[in-house]
Amino acid sequence: MTQRRRRRRARRGRFGRRAFLAGAGCAALAGAAVLLGRGQTASASSVPPMDEAEPNAALPSGEWRAVWVSYLEWAGMDFSSEEAFRAGVAALMDNCLSIGLNTVIAQVRPFGDALYRSTLFPWSHLCTGEQGQDPGFDPLDVLITEAHSRGLSLEAWVNPYRLRSSAKMPPALAENSLVNVHPEWVCAVGEGLYLNPAIPEAADPDWVRYTDTGAYLDPANADVRQYIADGVGELCARYAVDGIHFDDYFYPTTDAALDAAQFAASGAGDLAAWRRQNVTALVKAAHDAVKAADATLRFGVSPQGNPDNDLGQQYSDVKAWLAAEGENAVVDYLCPQIYWGCGYTLQSGSTRFAFENIVPEWLAMPRAASTALYFGLGAYRIGEGDGGANEDSQSQWCTGSALARQVESLH
Repeated sequence: MTQRRRRRRARRGRFGRRAFLAGAGCAALAGAAVLLGRGQTASASSVPPMDEAEPNAALPSGEWRAVWVSYLEWAGMDFSSEEAFRAGVAALMDNCLSIGLNTVIAQVRPFGDALYRSTLFPWSHLCTGEQGQDPGFDPLDVLITEAHSRGLSLEAWVNPYRLRSSAKMPPALAENSLVNVHPEWVCAVGEGLYLNPAIPEAADPDWVRYTDTGAYLDPANADVRQYIADGVGELCARYAVDGIHFDDYFYPTTDAALDAAQFAASGAGDLAAWRRQNVTALVKAAHDAVKAADATLRFGVSPQGNPDNDLGQQYSDVKAWLAAEGENAVVDYLCPQIYWGCGYTLQSGSTRFAFENIVPEWLAMPRAASTALYFGLGAYRIGEGDGGANEDSQSQWCTGSALARQVESLH
């Protein structure tokens, strides 16, 4: 197995548009994005102490300069042999290093399948075109080796609930997919499959619920939560990852019909609060699994930049997660996705989500001293614009200057 840590080489580069996008690849959610910043308090830009057994050499003065690399990037890489894959990974890591990054967040479990050898999840279809088929080498081991040899940290990015986003993604499911092994854990959402967010352990075996987007594991099922946490523990125990990362995908829908019977049986009075409890239980279990494997590893989540969506649509209780500490700690960091430019304006005229307004809103949230707050920035906006109603919503993104100004403001 690869070594747990290596010393990083200090190297900085230009944040030009071409290098930035190439380094980011096709990143999480809406496209290429970079995670930059320091763990800031609400009142100052000082760095909070990190509760680690030993300093992390890849985090100079608390700064974290990271990039998401998603399954969309893997779809464009050559998995025909270890040598071919390693060459592509080496080029990606060189590019990340050349633009001054120190951390790569690699999506290694996108659809309840794995880009690594797992006893819990089938091989990802991204490796060979067929879910469950062994590519003959271990892509995650290659990623870690190539990252650490350059002094880069490598965090393993896991999508906890999603098993299928549509009938074509993945195109076919392996025999040992959780859809087939534990169909009672799955809620079907249109063409996709997800672990059901709301089914108690003693529920009726018909646990499938339908919406219009995908299939997910059930967030309210204690067995599901334990299985996901076991998968996190497996990653930390078998691979020299430097952390575990979840994105913003939690509940697959706000439709009350998804888990109406289970909610009624729970005796809870507030559906949204009950769903947030289900998600928090999973996130807490994942955090504890990471710490049980290695207390120096970090666990973080990148929620949506809109706190209202986090609380009321994804049911991720980001405010509570930031404030929790000690034995109740849920995350080591949050990294909200702030993909809006300065002056960003909604059609309603609201500027709440303009970069200069939404960042202070996040900073004002009460936060434990041991919890860092970073900001994910949308490099993919360069050349495209951010879709705002303001006149310069596209022109300010003609070059990388808007992104550069955001980066500068976070220092």
